[in-house]
Amino acid sequence: MISHLDHLVLTTIDVESCKDFYIRVLGMRLETFGEGRLAFCFGNQKINVHVRGHEHEPKAHLPVSGALDLCFIADIDLESVIKMLEKHQWPIIEGPVSRTGATGPIRSVYVRDPDLNLIEISERFNC
Repeated sequence: MISHLDHLVLTTIDVESCKDFYIRVLGMRLETFGEGRLAFCFGNQKINVHVRGHEHEPKAHLPVSGALDLCFIADIDLESVIKMLEKHQWPIIEGPVSRTGATGPIRSVYVRDPDLNLIEISERFNC
């Protein structure tokens, strides 16, 4: 019945810091849609942004910032990801470590975004 994820919604308390991380550090594209709504686009997916206290309806029952745990598959190798994070002075809180992704083994590093969401950035690899 379900084919793939189209988008998810991230709630932020600081939209400018959030934009800086997802656009400058992670390299996503900014999209404005509807009546000034924001989204971060990557591949065929996007992250819609809600500002805490100014969410769009309908919304999650308890929209809060810092409650997400997301894993992204990079289109570059993990060593290059680490170099990019270091270049942007974004601290890695764990990794590289081996994990199991949706389609098999991955190697990952973990960071936190400005809202303290846990962000896992991974590369696929064969055992």
